Amino acid sequence: MSFRKYIIFVVLLVACGNVYAQQDSVLTIQYCLDVAIKNNLQVKQSNTNAQLANIDFRQAKENLIPSIAASGSRNYSQGRSLSATNTYVNQSQTADSYGVSAGVTIFNGFSLINAVKSASLAYQAGKMNFQAAKDVVTVNIITNYLAILDNEEILAASKSQLAVQQETVDRMKVLEEQGANKAASDLTDNEGQLAGNQVAVVNAENSLNAAKLSLFQQMNIQYQPDAKFAGINAENLTGNYGTDPEQAYQTALQQFAAVKAATLSREAAEKNVSSQRGLLAPSLVLNGGLGTNYYSTARKLSLVDSTEIPISYGEQFRNNYNSYLTIGLNIPIFTNGVKRNNLDRAKINALYARDVEENSKIVLRQNIEQAFYNMTSAYKRYEALIEQVKVYTESYRIYKLRFDSGVITSVDFIIAKNNLDGATVNLISAKYDYFIDSKILDYYQGKLSL
Repeated sequence: MSFRKYIIFVVLLVACGNVYAQQDSVLTIQYCLDVAIKNNLQVKQSNTNAQLANIDFRQAKENLIPSIAASGSRNYSQGRSLSATNTYVNQSQTADSYGVSAGVTIFNGFSLINAVKSASLAYQAGKMNFQAAKDVVTVNIITNYLAILDNEEILAASKSQLAVQQETVDRMKVLEEQGANKAASDLTDNEGQLAGNQVAVVNAENSLNAAKLSLFQQMNIQYQPDAKFAGINAENLTGNYGTDPEQAYQTALQQFAAVKAATLSREAAEKNVSSQRGLLAPSLVLNGGLGTNYYSTARKLSLVDSTEIPISYGEQFRNNYNSYLTIGLNIPIFTNGVKRNNLDRAKINALYARDVEENSKIVLRQNIEQAFYNMTSAYKRYEALIEQVKVYTESYRIYKLRFDSGVITSVDFIIAKNNLDGATVNLISAKYDYFIDSKILDYYQGKLSL
């Protein structure tokens, strides 16, 4: 094998190995979270808005410092002008002018100061909105991930139930051939039950695939039907969450990023009202500058023979130096209603922000109460189903012994099996319902963890 072919073979081998590793790798919940947050467009947009708010904040601060500008110009003219001997002559002239100016607002009704405070609060709100966007992705990924594990357990239980029923049908076929079945419908009844178990497996597979598809869509990557998922500890359900809805709500008011963002946005809007109101007050402005110029036609009389000689560039630059300092008071009397309308608009925006904040708190309280109710109900259902599964397991054992002994027909046996199968699936669902609702409560309180 040539060296070139060897290199190509190695590259292909490594590439195939990487693909195989990716296909067979087990996805963890942390990996799914990292990918989803990285690819989520709402998160990216929130981050962009936060960066824009930071630029606005920086500009508001820079508006407090003096503005400085430098200028330079050259002018060419031709015509009659006064000479150094006080006579008019036709001549062309080049004139250069240079200057540096600066200006600063000393007072404008504290508009600039309040604008800085408003921009600072808006930037903080932007960061909170960015965190809130990541929190939404996090809770969606966790609940969807848990839904996958839930459906995996249900599928495993359904397959186990199918296998048990298949053994029963195989036994019924043997007994049917021997004419030993108690009732003529024993075989067909169990074959019907087997078909029902097969349908349950198909439904469980469809639910699992739908949950997987939803997760990959939330991660914004290509769907991988054969992906495997790492399990998490969802077994130890205590039923004691450790707090009540009111305590959870009070904690959430201090920790939930979406509410904090709404509060900061309201405070920013209120500061903007103060900033716009300040623009209606008189403003005091300080300006200053330095300048000099040069004229190509500038002449002076020679002390030796009284003839005209040109004045050098450097000499004019020094001699023509000038400076100024002004302080101005601007009193807005009528500005076509612009400033007054801007103030009214800022007031309405502040009222709107206040309503948004209040609504976010109301929705938060309702969501917490609903999640707490759902969690409590799920745990009660879980406790009841534990006992139901225990009872139905024993009942199924007894009915199976009696059915195998030919004491009862397949109807009673199938009823017992259906009771146990249904209770088992419901128990799995109740367990994950409780776990998901508890994670949602953690999310609202800012303590969501894996």
